[in-house]
Amino acid sequence: MTEAAPHITEQTIIRIMDVLDHTNASYSVEPLPGSYSNFTQTLRIKQEGAEPRKIVVRRYNPKNYEEGHDKPACEFHALRLLRGHGIPAPPPLLLDTDGSLLGLPGIVTGFLPGSQIEPPTEAARWGQMAASNARMLARIHQTPFDDFDKRFLMDDDVEVAWFIKEGVIPHYMREDPDGEMIWHLVNDHWHRRRLTVPRFQHTDYWSGNILWLGDEISAVVDWEEAGYGDPACDVAYARMEYFLEGLPEAADTFLRVYKAETGWQLPNLPISELAACVRPMTDPAGWFTRPYMEERYRQFIADAKDKLLGDG
Repeated sequence: MTEAAPHITEQTIIRIMDVLDHTNASYSVEPLPGSYSNFTQTLRIKQEGAEPRKIVVRRYNPKNYEEGHDKPACEFHALRLLRGHGIPAPPPLLLDTDGSLLGLPGIVTGFLPGSQIEPPTEAARWGQMAASNARMLARIHQTPFDDFDKRFLMDDDVEVAWFIKEGVIPHYMREDPDGEMIWHLVNDHWHRRRLTVPRFQHTDYWSGNILWLGDEISAVVDWEEAGYGDPACDVAYARMEYFLEGLPEAADTFLRVYKAETGWQLPNLPISELAACVRPMTDPAGWFTRPYMEERYRQFIADAKDKLLGDG
């Protein structure tokens, strides 16, 4: 369930507008839907003699911090990098790493118009957009980065398999019918994956983080877990969503178009798909919100297992 965003005080809003040179302006605050690990609100600013301006205030939920990961700095730096290479991501405006400006650590960005395609009511359209979705991910993965950029980004070759870090099976995997099997397979195979060139990654690439204007992607949002690593990790997560929504053909289209755009074969896709399947285990009720979703999830797991062991 989405947690309600804490109130932004008038003093905080005035400080934000002062920093952005919007003194003596009127404003209104609106929540943005779909905020999970952060509190995201839109600030509409109206200054006399100027067109209204919208900005987005993102403050990070302290309950969802990963140790050692600076979400504000990660997202702010990722947005700068992406914008510099033509990816439609929100323009970064302000960075507040300690919460002194925003009340919680966070960032302020420009507002980009667009709306999500929301399964299940728009499942057919989501499937139809699989090719466009794949082309955008291919563009993201071809964004160049260097050792300096890595200081801000997550190492996805480590973080995507977070559940094997402690060397014991987490309780939520023990409670899942396929959890122990996946833990053992990922634990046995993860560090024996084929070497691939690390690519810039979103790490949470799904329908809720992609905005559309008509049939065009207007923005890819929510970059607080931007990272680098095997691109199969992003592809696996995106494909899993198609399966859960009953769109396996769209998942295949997504993969086919992605490979055509990049020329990469993704040898580690089966093990990456199994790793992606662990996320729903942490909150089954939140993921399997419709009766058919778990059955499709189990089929995705079975297919990934067959591909992995067949390749072995």
